[in-house]
Amino acid sequence: MKSRLDPLTVAAMAVTVVSVSATAPLTAAASASPLAMAFWRNCLGFAVLGPFLLLLRRREVVRVARGERGILRREQWRPLVFGFLAATSLALHFAAFMTSTRLTSVAMSTALVATQPVWQALIAAGQGVRASRRTWAGLALSVLGAAAAGGLDIRSGGTALLGDLLALVGAVAQAGYTALSERSRADVSTPLYSTFTSLVCGLELLALCLLAHIPLTGFDRATHLSLLGLLLLPQILGLGSLNFALGRTSATTMSVLLLLETPVAALAAWWFMEQGIKPATVPGLLLIIVGVTVVVTSGSSRGKAATQQGRHRTEIPPYPSHAPYEAPLTLHHTAIRDPRVDWASYTADESPTITLPTYHGAGAFDTLFLRIPPALEDPSEAA
Repeated sequence: MKSRLDPLTVAAMAVTVVSVSATAPLTAAASASPLAMAFWRNCLGFAVLGPFLLLLRRREVVRVARGERGILRREQWRPLVFGFLAATSLALHFAAFMTSTRLTSVAMSTALVATQPVWQALIAAGQGVRASRRTWAGLALSVLGAAAAGGLDIRSGGTALLGDLLALVGAVAQAGYTALSERSRADVSTPLYSTFTSLVCGLELLALCLLAHIPLTGFDRATHLSLLGLLLLPQILGLGSLNFALGRTSATTMSVLLLLETPVAALAAWWFMEQGIKPATVPGLLLIIVGVTVVVTSGSSRGKAATQQGRHRTEIPPYPSHAPYEAPLTLHHTAIRDPRVDWASYTADESPTITLPTYHGAGAFDTLFLRIPPALEDPSEAA
């Protein structure tokens, strides 16, 4: 796909970064329990975007309701289980990340959560995907950066160290959500899947709040404004601008740009909350960003190398009979938005887990639309 970095695309990319970067400062500025914030964060997003996503797939929903599609036939239990596990990972991510913003600095929290691609790469390696030397180098840099940045917290202990650990848990959980989603979305349309995972995630967070006797009402004005900001900025504005930008530039480019969340969030926390950054942590934070950038871009470089060597795609998953779309017969179906299409575009030694961008700001709605891979694009656009 030919990138079109016109002023409108650049503006969309900037809006995406700024909107996503607002997540940690808004959460840290609220006075309500982080778990309550996590519940309402997901609940409000589901209430606003859930009906829209279901409307996009209204015919599929009707067929499921009538039993014509057999959503619970034997071969679909496996994707359903993976979808439930993915939603659980998403709930863990929200709970861990949003709690970490209260216990450690915004800069540390966002930097450690940004290591998500590192954990995704490790998950992919565990699944048998061959990682390049460049990927392992990026992993090493990220680990060194995390150790250097968290050195002061490790020595002092207390809540700051706990916050750092929770941020890492949030990154691992988000990586798990992405990996589990790949297993589920192979047979389920993205809008229906997103609605399902977001609903399950919200119910799990609600149950957790009720069990812990965490109040879900009676918030002060600052918390209400924070929740409104979380809904408008990362959930709606961030998601919309991200999807627009993904239609005009590569997923790898957006993944790297989203790493700017750490400095932008730190700047916002300093400006609005007077939360400074310890000079001793700066080298470690920079190493984390560099390392994650290397990991993210290594997937793209492997894909280009495979193309130059004339490799062909192998083991493309077949379209099941109950799939939400029919297999494309020509190269001109540019309006199709089917998650299996991107899944089928990867070679045997590539991993969608590494290259597809997800971010905690949008939660379960971070892949509403996916780009058509080069193999299915109009040849005239590739010139």
